[in-house]
Amino acid sequence: MDDRTSTQAITESVLANKDLLPSKQTWNWYNIFAFWMSDVHSAGGYIFAGTLFSLGLAGWQVFVSLIVGIVIIQGLANIIGVPSQKLAVPFPVISRMTYGVFGANIPALIRGGIAVVWYGIQTYLASAALMIVVLYEWSDLVSLTHDNILGLSTLGWYCFAAMWVLQTALFLCNMEAIRRFMDWAGPIVYIAMLVLMVLIVREAAWENISFSLTEKEMGVSETIWTMIVGAALVVSYFCGPTLNFGDFSRYAKSPSQMKRGNFWGLPVNFVFFSLIAVVTISGTPVVFGELIVDPIEVMGKLDNKTAVLILGLTMLIATVGVNIVANFVSAAFDISNIFPKYISWRTGGLVASVLSVALLPWNLFSSPEVIHVTVDVLAALIGPVYGILIIDYYYIKRRHVVVHDLYSTSREGSYWYRHGVNWKAVAALIPAGIASVAAMMLDSGSGIGNFTFFIGAFIAAGVYRWIANSDIIRD
Repeated sequence: MDDRTSTQAITESVLANKDLLPSKQTWNWYNIFAFWMSDVHSAGGYIFAGTLFSLGLAGWQVFVSLIVGIVIIQGLANIIGVPSQKLAVPFPVISRMTYGVFGANIPALIRGGIAVVWYGIQTYLASAALMIVVLYEWSDLVSLTHDNILGLSTLGWYCFAAMWVLQTALFLCNMEAIRRFMDWAGPIVYIAMLVLMVLIVREAAWENISFSLTEKEMGVSETIWTMIVGAALVVSYFCGPTLNFGDFSRYAKSPSQMKRGNFWGLPVNFVFFSLIAVVTISGTPVVFGELIVDPIEVMGKLDNKTAVLILGLTMLIATVGVNIVANFVSAAFDISNIFPKYISWRTGGLVASVLSVALLPWNLFSSPEVIHVTVDVLAALIGPVYGILIIDYYYIKRRHVVVHDLYSTSREGSYWYRHGVNWKAVAALIPAGIASVAAMMLDSGSGIGNFTFFIGAFIAAGVYRWIANSDIIRD
């Protein structure tokens, strides 16, 4: 089959649409850097960093945990990003080589479901920033905040709906427009949070800021273990966008551009993020008399109206940016992968946005404990998917993938396996998923439940490697 015939066959396949086909590779390192900057510098990111204080860690210990965790994420992103960059295809398509052309819907639905959850949460956080701005400008509307409709006030619902519509409108643009938005959204929130930190430090005075915010006394071994748990939580928090990093690495011009972007966007960028987060949060007890981990809540307590308005609008824009790139795009690709000929990328995104409302996401982000449980559950599901995909690409298939067969429903296709599903991968996925979820559910305070990503990934990879080299399950 010549190249022209092969290309035509791929285009006409029931497993293809224009968004799932190999893409043009035009992104440089800055575009990858901007993606991670948008993902890191969000209201959710700052809140998550703040919740690490609930583990009983001091400020500098939280900082170290954050950095160790993000270095691990950099390594994972470099590994998972290679196949998509090499073939210029998104995560759900590259998953077909491992799970089968139809079986790939299993990991796609897992990642898509997680993206829907986080999309709803981030939309809620953006709406909270909008509500602060609205109340500062039109204080009479405070009367609309006194009721409760499914967990939100009337004004809360208005703001949530406004952000939902705004994000949907942005998403309906093409990927290039989203890239341009992403390039400046991340730096903007960087500046906003830096300004917020300066305001807090100026109000509190540097000498009054303590980085030991816990009264919990821990020995050296307990402290080290808790810091390791904190690093694991960082991995769990970022494992979602890391798993589907191929949705963005596919656009990179070269592996070196991708890895350079990951370096500047993760460890380097995260050092400054961590410093800003730790200093700002550590200053809140002095300024407000209580520890506040939510930057939006901090903004709402400031007396400077101009600063509140600017910071609120900036945080709003930035949260929209991270939501689009980290959640909306992923969910759209994953849902589109189910029926490519009937569900386009945009249609998949619309489905995801509707589902995000039905989840009432504000109830999922109500406390540090709920945040940690949510993060651990998601990581427990993502870890096995990641482990199987990586062991298959690097060890079983030795980095060799037939692009044409990723879109082929022929029984002779390399990734047809049995009825379009690689049952060996499924057989490895199930026990690994059960084990990682069980580790989280049965955790009695040891902290082992925070390692669900690693537990699931290593068990899945080990089981799949064993099954793949045996005749227990035949293709």
